[in-house]
Amino acid sequence: MTDERIKPLVMPKWGLSMAEGKVTGWLKKPGSTIKLGDELLEVETDKITNVVEAGDAGVLRRIIGREDTVYPVKALLGVLADPEVPEADIDAFIAGYVTPAAGEDEAEDAGPKYEFVDTAAGRLRYAKRGQGGEQIVLVHGFGGDLDNWLFNIDALAENATVYALDLPGHGQSTKTLSEPSLEGLSKALVDFLNKVGVGNAHVIGHSMGGAIALKTAIDHPELVKSLTLISSVGLGEDINIGYIEGFAHSSSRRELKPVLEQLFDDPNLVSRQLIDDLLKYKRLDGVNEALDALAKNLFANGRQASVLTEEAAKTQRPVAVIWGAGDKIIPASHASSLPAGWRAEVIEGAGHMVQMEKANAVNALIRKHVGV
Repeated sequence: MTDERIKPLVMPKWGLSMAEGKVTGWLKKPGSTIKLGDELLEVETDKITNVVEAGDAGVLRRIIGREDTVYPVKALLGVLADPEVPEADIDAFIAGYVTPAAGEDEAEDAGPKYEFVDTAAGRLRYAKRGQGGEQIVLVHGFGGDLDNWLFNIDALAENATVYALDLPGHGQSTKTLSEPSLEGLSKALVDFLNKVGVGNAHVIGHSMGGAIALKTAIDHPELVKSLTLISSVGLGEDINIGYIEGFAHSSSRRELKPVLEQLFDDPNLVSRQLIDDLLKYKRLDGVNEALDALAKNLFANGRQASVLTEEAAKTQRPVAVIWGAGDKIIPASHASSLPAGWRAEVIEGAGHMVQMEKANAVNALIRKHVGV
């Protein structure tokens, strides 16, 4: 029987393919009073290192997960409980805790992890999670893929149906870009929505994906219920062109690592596996040509080619803007001059990948904005 006074801290499941993680360090000591959202420990996965934040409040009564040790998803790492809960009850809870088997975990996440759909822009990979009435579509940025949402997709899918796709030229989608422009990528998104049967969605775009979301709302307002723009292109002219060119042209770990470190407020979040995964992607036929073409069209002369705020404001769609205060790619100051009615939130301690570095805060802002 579950003891509701005791809250387990377990190895989180970040993303669709995560099966285990390594505890790299605890940030709180036993006996610490924990508030909702407090940073508890750091976990390294095969994608990235990130911080586990508290989903409940209480006292950290036990630390079970040892540093430099790998644990499966949902393994017990610690215990939160109020001070009046007897030690014997804590002991009994720990002794009775059973980590769900891999098969059980898969059963909870029934359905394929990834799917593919043929569109006018080519074959696109996507993930679909959740069964809620509201529909959410996640659109990644330049050089990214749907794994950029690994800390967000499952959290948002608790009360919504969530889609995340690899844009043409990215991830495991087609590498051919017949129309390497903002208009072309927006058309690809529209065709994707039509093919998977999404008629009216909350569109959430990160970086270049934000500009794609804006363009889609301008050209097809009937498909867009609301916009959430995260560290978005399209809200000002400034761009760190050194990052864009560095990402597009880096061909070794030594070259790519300092480029990727610019994405985060904490550069230590860039793992060796993240670098290796991106190098594998960049070495695929057609990728360099696609990235070069997009960079030339979207960021000509080292500036953003399209500022879309005035046109997007005319659609009268609800818009929330989220930025990391330490963004080194697109300055957070773009969030300070927005159309009337657009809501902006700048989050301290985060960079361009704010949806990864401060996932709980970003997820909460998105839920509030889209009403799920």
